[in-house]
Amino acid sequence: MSAHALRGSLAPGPIAAAAVAVSAFLVLPLVAIVPMSFSDTRFLSLPRDGWSILHYRRLFGDPAWHDSLLHSVGVAVPAACLALVFGLAFCLGAWQRQGAVVRVLRVLMLGPLIVPAIIHAVAYHRMLSLLGLFDSFAGTVLVHAVKGLPFVVLSISAALSTVNPMTLQLARSLGASQARAIWSTLVPQIHQGMAIGFILAFVTSWDEVVVTLFITSRHVNTLPKQIWQSLFLNLDPAVAALGTLTLLATLLVVLAMSLRGHRDRALAGASEDGLN
Repeated sequence: MSAHALRGSLAPGPIAAAAVAVSAFLVLPLVAIVPMSFSDTRFLSLPRDGWSILHYRRLFGDPAWHDSLLHSVGVAVPAACLALVFGLAFCLGAWQRQGAVVRVLRVLMLGPLIVPAIIHAVAYHRMLSLLGLFDSFAGTVLVHAVKGLPFVVLSISAALSTVNPMTLQLARSLGASQARAIWSTLVPQIHQGMAIGFILAFVTSWDEVVVTLFITSRHVNTLPKQIWQSLFLNLDPAVAALGTLTLLATLLVVLAMSLRGHRDRALAGASEDGLN
């Protein structure tokens, strides 16, 4: 059967219905938290007698939520920076040298993505306990950096795949030092891959909860850990308020990126019309 005949045999009705059903399955659970965040009850439920901003007041007034937000930022930013530095160093070395050892190391760098989180959470717990870094910011940052390292390696490796290997040699032949050659000729060509790796490492650290529960106790309380504790102990409705604010922030970012993409396409189209 040809591709044209196959497309003609598929009615748009069932396909559209399936697309709507899948979209509803993915979106409705997210939308459901919005009315819950305005509930007038002190437990997680839909509004009963009216709408209230009680849980938003509790969210902004509770020091535990403020501290957990600061802890998450204080862990995620340095963890992403460490992952970027180590990932960039490894990718540059692997890019200039090939062989069986490099291929094995590339696979090992993806270990945090391959091994289940509960497995290496136990290993991190044991390691930090031996080093005296259990329930410390330094230990949490190191572990989160390792968790984000595979994303940095993948993004920078993809960016380096489009770079001519002779770039550094040409810069060195013109008198540039190794560091100057990397900074002036290589980094500008892979800066997008570095930015993507940093963002992915930051998001990985920001969203991590399983490993954090194993390597922290009282002194380090990140935002995902605070959310888990609130849901595990008493189903705190402030979580719904936080989820609503997160959903709103995500929608604003997507809208801004969409508007920027539309503006860039319009400017590109205007430039092409001017050239023609």
